[in-house]
Amino acid sequence: MGILYDDVVLLNHSEREGEPSVITVNCPDKTGLGSDLCRIILFFRLTILRVDVSTDGIWCYIVFWVVGRPDTRWNLLKKRLMGACPSCSSASGISYYCAELQSPSPPDVFLLTFCCYDRRGLLHDVTAVLSELELTIKKVKVSTTPDGKVMDLFFITDTRELLHTKKRQEDTHYQLKCVLGDAMISCDIEMVGSEITGCSQGPSFLPQEIAEDMFSFEILHEHQSRSLACNKASITVDNLLSPGHTLIQIVCQDHKGLLYDIMRTLKDYNIQTSYGRFTSKTKTESELDLFIMQADGKKIVDPSKLNALCSRLQMELCRPLRVALMNRGPDAELLVANPVELSSKGRPIVFYDITLALKMLNIGVFSAEIGRYLIGDREWEIYRVLLDEGNGSGPPRNKIEEAVWKRLMGWE
Repeated sequence: MGILYDDVVLLNHSEREGEPSVITVNCPDKTGLGSDLCRIILFFRLTILRVDVSTDGIWCYIVFWVVGRPDTRWNLLKKRLMGACPSCSSASGISYYCAELQSPSPPDVFLLTFCCYDRRGLLHDVTAVLSELELTIKKVKVSTTPDGKVMDLFFITDTRELLHTKKRQEDTHYQLKCVLGDAMISCDIEMVGSEITGCSQGPSFLPQEIAEDMFSFEILHEHQSRSLACNKASITVDNLLSPGHTLIQIVCQDHKGLLYDIMRTLKDYNIQTSYGRFTSKTKTESELDLFIMQADGKKIVDPSKLNALCSRLQMELCRPLRVALMNRGPDAELLVANPVELSSKGRPIVFYDITLALKMLNIGVFSAEIGRYLIGDREWEIYRVLLDEGNGSGPPRNKIEEAVWKRLMGWE
């Protein structure tokens, strides 16, 4: 038995402006499904107000109450959510979802190279076009020449898996041309090897003192200003309420991607959620109740495992990303670190938010790089942006750092 393909994801749009729309997902369960769905919702820049989760380990039922945007592409969102659910098969001509999982092959990687005349906000405008086209940036190398030209190299993958076709490439070129206009000098797209997106290790990538400030758990609150960290989350564990599950109760400050940060942490620990409820009580506070168990179907009773899980959740809720603005000679370099899931997925739209914050501050970009690096026992996606502060009449550097952080957290 199964469920009809069209009923796997149901969208009920709100009838009144400002009221939430309801997304219902009814499909076979898998570890990490909640994380994958929350990541997609975050990519489409929706706000999650409430979530109810129920699963018996075989079948899962999830309801999201979300607030969309005027430009939300609901049909495409539904398609992406359905794609995140366990695979579908055909039976008697009717599409059903089934529980067997298949490991997807790595996506093809393409190199987008374009040259154009520079202007303020250019990098964000290009990033916005790529996001709209569902082209995921894996690596980027942006440099500005002394004569006012920009050479951009974007290593990208295509969610639609059509970038190898002439039509898709022409459409990408056209959309970029619409944004850049006569400023565009050249634009080329070619397929390259996927190995360029692999994790590279470079201990000299960041100065030692910066690495300690951005990544050390022990000094989580000592060297980071309150404006660049969430308030400490309250995490309570109860192993007595349920005979088969561990109850995790979380009360914390709300931020963009909060539910994704929690669910990806559980996914990395290979923990299954049987029942859960998330509620955004106010604009600044959220509550979450999760009945969880290990992959073997048992509750978590080992104190060391519980302490490790709670410590990691505490860190992810307080600093889901790391932001620092450092002096680099007379210039300033913005550093943003984004944790990568064990499945190699990084947090979406980070580069979009960084470039948008800089555009709103009217700050130019000399160069930008994205790379993945192993720091400690974790892989991180590191964004390095060398800023063009003009004649120094712009906002103070601490305000730049704070503005980027607020944009990333959805507090702008």
